[in-house]
Amino acid sequence: MEQVKTTNFELYDIVLFGDQEEKEVLLNNSVNLQGWVRTNRSNGQIGFIEFNDGTYFKNVQLVYSKDSKDYELLASFRNGCAIEVTGKVVVTPENKQPFEINVTDAVLLGDCDEDYPLQKKRHSFEFLRDIAHIRPRGNTFQAVFRVRSVLSYAIHQFFQERGFIYVHTPEITTNDGEGAGNVFDVTTHDTKDPFSFYGRKVNLTVTGQLHVEPFALAFRDVYTFGPVFRAEHSNTVRHASEFWMIEPEMAFTDLNGNMEVIEDCIKYCIAYVKEACPEEMKFFNQMIDNTLLERLDHVLNSEFKKMSYTEGIEILKNAVRNGVKFENSNIEWGMDLQSEHERYLTEKVVNGPLFLIDYPREIKAFYMKVNPDNKTVAACDLLVPAVGELVGGSQREERYDVLKAKMDEMGISEGLEWYLDTRRYGGCVHSGFGIGFDRLLMYITGMQNIRDVQPYPRTSNTIKY
Repeated sequence: MEQVKTTNFELYDIVLFGDQEEKEVLLNNSVNLQGWVRTNRSNGQIGFIEFNDGTYFKNVQLVYSKDSKDYELLASFRNGCAIEVTGKVVVTPENKQPFEINVTDAVLLGDCDEDYPLQKKRHSFEFLRDIAHIRPRGNTFQAVFRVRSVLSYAIHQFFQERGFIYVHTPEITTNDGEGAGNVFDVTTHDTKDPFSFYGRKVNLTVTGQLHVEPFALAFRDVYTFGPVFRAEHSNTVRHASEFWMIEPEMAFTDLNGNMEVIEDCIKYCIAYVKEACPEEMKFFNQMIDNTLLERLDHVLNSEFKKMSYTEGIEILKNAVRNGVKFENSNIEWGMDLQSEHERYLTEKVVNGPLFLIDYPREIKAFYMKVNPDNKTVAACDLLVPAVGELVGGSQREERYDVLKAKMDEMGISEGLEWYLDTRRYGGCVHSGFGIGFDRLLMYITGMQNIRDVQPYPRTSNTIKY
């Protein structure tokens, strides 16, 4: 009899989906596993260990008895211990789990102190945030961070399959992208001149968009996907000071073409995660939000509607006149819509995903294309039920004189001459969008706080790691 080194994932894959030959190899030999004890219980005669090695969401049940060679050792394993076991696979289709391992040998690889914080009980997310170095071992965060990895891969695969070039944009820059001023300055320990290293004031990037646009004028379709930083004192469940952004840019593409890519991208990511992480998604639907899979399927099967900002404002005004209560019921053209307004439009009016387009130019970024009415810009926000805004994008202003006038008016032309050059040297119609990766992950998993989808969340007033 041979000993086969295997993993949780391989065991489930072979037992549930393998061919007869693979199953016979597994059942006729001993298997060897290395991983961690989730729980261990024994009644003195027989014991059960819930075992996980990180390769699959579901645990493997290890069974040992009083007659086992290593019974005393097995019974002593605490939650969190790193162990190695050898045993026989027993198929158990009549039980809750499809198979179990009857342990024949065991080795303690790494003991776990008695004060191990993850015990067999429900822990609050707030408590778990304070032990970010331990929480990936719990069910919820095993699921969250596996989906985070898979979703990241899906993003790259979506764009790579379509011929986009991946551009690494800088994290240290001289501009704040949208002119909002919420930046983290980068300094040295030189007390006389903390900005002496670069010879000028620099900051952490708030967006990769300005730096990726020039690459669209060389490669046509490009994207950047990386961390950005916003120095906003906003203690909400949706804001963090460090997060990841997906920012494609496409030459020869107008606003309508931009929205087509957004719709395709969101649907692709949802479908990819559902197929690649079925057990994790089932867990989220059972334990986090029991409407999750229904909502995601609704998006997958919907045609994304379009509505102008002006029409949306009129609908919201009528809603207020008809007795609908918003926290902010003072609806006026030119206002920046809040999440409650966005959700009303997507949930109550169109009952599905909605592109709100043609926003007032005063509330949008300087680089957005001014429409012929000179009041609005060719911008779009994708609104989805339960969340509101998920994606923001626009056709970029390709006319040099119009763009320069807007930048001069805002006082941001100095230092961005290189950006204006892209309009003088073979500029063309181009568009792009931004997706907050962490918010997309929240949407796909049903998690309600951005702090619970980031490995080590960065928010104002607190940082531990």
